[in-house]
Amino acid sequence: MKMQRAPVPWGAVLRGGPAVLPLLLSVLADRPSLGVPAALGALLAGINDRPGSRRGAVLRLGLPAVIGAIGLLLGACLGGLDGGRRSLVVLPLALGVLGLLAGALSSTGPVASACGTQLLVAAVIGAGMPLPEPGRQRAVLFLVGAGWLLVLRLVLPSPVRSRTGAGAPYVLDGEREAVAAVYTAVADLLRAAGSDRAPGRRAALSAALDHAQDTLSGPRLRRHASSAAERRLHARYAAAFPLAEAATALAWAGQPLPARIAEGPDRLARAVLTGTRCGALPAPARSGSGLRALDEALLRAAADFDSREGRRLRTGEASGRPSLLRRAFGPAGRAYGIRVALCCGTSTALAQVLRHDHWYWLPATAVFLVKPDLGPLASRVLCRAVGTVAGAAFFAVLLAPFAGPAVAVGAVAVCGALVPVASRHFAAQTAVVTVLVLSLVALTGEPSAGAGRVVESLLACGLVLVIGHVRMPGHRVATVRSALDTANSAAFRYLRHVLHDPRDGERRGDLRRDAYRSLAAARNAIELSAAELPPVARRTAGSAEVAQALELLIDTTTACAVHLDGRPAGLSRSYADRLTARLSALDAAQAGVFGPKRAGAQVAAV
Repeated sequence: MKMQRAPVPWGAVLRGGPAVLPLLLSVLADRPSLGVPAALGALLAGINDRPGSRRGAVLRLGLPAVIGAIGLLLGACLGGLDGGRRSLVVLPLALGVLGLLAGALSSTGPVASACGTQLLVAAVIGAGMPLPEPGRQRAVLFLVGAGWLLVLRLVLPSPVRSRTGAGAPYVLDGEREAVAAVYTAVADLLRAAGSDRAPGRRAALSAALDHAQDTLSGPRLRRHASSAAERRLHARYAAAFPLAEAATALAWAGQPLPARIAEGPDRLARAVLTGTRCGALPAPARSGSGLRALDEALLRAAADFDSREGRRLRTGEASGRPSLLRRAFGPAGRAYGIRVALCCGTSTALAQVLRHDHWYWLPATAVFLVKPDLGPLASRVLCRAVGTVAGAAFFAVLLAPFAGPAVAVGAVAVCGALVPVASRHFAAQTAVVTVLVLSLVALTGEPSAGAGRVVESLLACGLVLVIGHVRMPGHRVATVRSALDTANSAAFRYLRHVLHDPRDGERRGDLRRDAYRSLAAARNAIELSAAELPPVARRTAGSAEVAQALELLIDTTTACAVHLDGRPAGLSRSYADRLTARLSALDAAQAGVFGPKRAGAQVAAV
């Protein structure tokens, strides 16, 4: 319910206005209906236009746009079915089946969620919005609008370039910032060691590593496999792994560290941003296994920073992680897919009963509301209702009296620029999108009927709220259980490797990243479930204790890995006792949630 705090994404704001160029050209050519699909493509791409690298934007904006064009084409085909009573069965059933597939895939990650949402929204609009152009032409125009915004994202200068210096390669803006953030997070964790801020700083380090990996492993923008600058940046990212491991072990020990210990990672962060060498680092401190590991990691990082060769980034995930299809059609994917199918099919049938033509608003609203990564269900339903009322009232009072192509295009341009800023709060984003869509509706010649749109949006809110709390294979329960299962398996893979093959540092790093990343996903699912209304929240009670026990186990495993680097004889008694205590705590926490039969199996195996 609170406004998110973040810097203003000026790049996305400046791209939002020029993104209406296809719409403006169609209005000037006296064919406004041609510009509506293009403006919808630009709008949906603008919602996904978030801070990050150019190469990440290709996947984040491009793939959902292609899926959305397919959805628009499918919707146009479904809209060509015979009307009347037949559409009350065929169309809701067809969109429900499409919602089942799209919902299952949406549960696997943020890009997949954007793809599933665009597929359903475009299909509903394609089936319900009356446009004279055939389906294939609408799909092409949709791609033109989204592609134009993507071109602006790739071509326009980035504010990051001015901060990283003239020598920074043009395509390495977000990548440099992401890698530098990893070294800054390492320094922050070292400064927080021995205080109650350490757990939060460790989680921030894990998030920074995840973001940097996603940023560097996106699709390439060049014809050749890599450049020297990219290889050097990959080497600097890889050099952060041992530093992160050592910093985690030092934070686990719980002892405050001298302030100068954090100076080395800080200097490395500045070197990444400026693309220069790191220079002299602070004198080493080698008292204990953690400080010794930190010093050795700093020395290796300095060598990598001074090297002009670099290396390629290893992007393979640790073995044992479920594939995309297994996650999509697992318990969480199936449960979410069922809810999306019910929302999509039921809202389509209800909308067609209420109004035979222009019925698409209600199901399109329901599809947006049921999106899995927009926060707790009750709060986003309330935000959607407030935002829709505010946006419709603004349009009716300030824009509708001056209806005309020029006013509509201007409103779309302003709203397109405001979408990246309004995304900080779901109600604000809803209000901006409502004004934008009502302006597009006015360009098609369809009566806006703002009051009717508000009523349909409120009906969609009530429908999604009811279906979201229906007792069935619960979406939240399945999501939390599935996320905890994944995190649990990743933690034990990491532990077994550390105990049985501690010398394989590269494989150990992959498993550590997989364990922390899976734990972060489980925590997100638990926090989202805990913020739901009591009928849903109580179903996952106790899950936070399991996640906390897993976090302590992974941290202890990391400390053991650092300890074993210098001890061929194996774990000392104190480390073995701490590890045993963590395993017992995890066993007890899991017994309270999953039952005693489930809890002790993996602990006994270790």
